[in-house]
Amino acid sequence: MREELLEIIRKESLQFGEFILASGKKSNYYIDIRKTSLHPKGLKLISHLIYSMIKDLEIDSIGGPTIGADPIVAGVTMLSADTKKPIGGFLIRKDKKLHGTGKKIEGCFYKGIKVVIVEDVVTSGGSTLNAIRSVEEEGGKVEIVIAVVDRMQGGKENIEREGYRFFSLFTSDEILGNSLSTK
Repeated sequence: MREELLEIIRKESLQFGEFILASGKKSNYYIDIRKTSLHPKGLKLISHLIYSMIKDLEIDSIGGPTIGADPIVAGVTMLSADTKKPIGGFLIRKDKKLHGTGKKIEGCFYKGIKVVIVEDVVTSGGSTLNAIRSVEEEGGKVEIVIAVVDRMQGGKENIEREGYRFFSLFTSDEILGNSLSTK
């Protein structure tokens, strides 16, 4: 499954050029995991790999920053539906809604919940740490953080420095293979 997913990411998500990342850093490559997580086979493989990592953990829900986490959260929750312990899903907005219920976190979330934070790509870890803060401010407990891709630019270290376990399905080096030096 992992090798098949790697090939889909390379084909669908890897782009070369000049890019500004969410972290503000410049890069000569971009990994747009949404192109893989919205690909039917890509989402299925991501969901299976992430679910296999979390199925034995004591967690209640999986979520992350909208929009990158949206398909991944939906895929994992759907995959878990027919198991002994289904896992709910939630999404974290950048800002609280100014209408309706005014929530920043939408979905299966409540005070005291144990969660997995999922990200499509982690560079510096800034958006992940913001998501973690949002969860904790609302009374949730983050058990583990999983990214589809770790760009290996300090995010893992920044997240772990704050006391959270971090795992990724792939690193940027694995995705790039012989395509490009990441230096």
